[in-house]
Amino acid sequence: MRFTLNAREVELNVAPLARLLDVLREDCGLTGTKEGCGEGECGACTVLVDGEAVCACLVPVAQVEGAEVVTIEGLGDDHPLQRAFMDEVGAQCGICTPGMILTAITLGPRPSLAKIRRGLAGNLCRCTGYEAIYRAIHRAS
Repeated sequence: MRFTLNAREVELNVAPLARLLDVLREDCGLTGTKEGCGEGECGACTVLVDGEAVCACLVPVAQVEGAEVVTIEGLGDDHPLQRAFMDEVGAQCGICTPGMILTAITLGPRPSLAKIRRGLAGNLCRCTGYEAIYRAIHRAS
């Protein structure tokens, strides 16, 4: 299996039907991608595949052959959204945060509050109440 992961070409010997989530966490050591529900309902495992937000728990790794995959680790330590989440206290337990940030990247520059709410509808947070998350995304844009 060959694909680009966080701007690096990787080649892995994994079962083609293994979940992308498991391959990222177990074979690549990238534990920033979290499993929340394992059913594509919570968005905690969101990663970018060719620029689109996808739930890694639903994607067989064979589907990313030749694709570009970006995880939260691929953003580096100083991404504006990460700083804004910290400044606005948009993260509490942190399970949903990587998925929220990667989904927010797909919203484009200067999304409206309505677009942010719609865009994050598939990302659940059990700790915050969303307002701090919305402020963080708005601030970073």
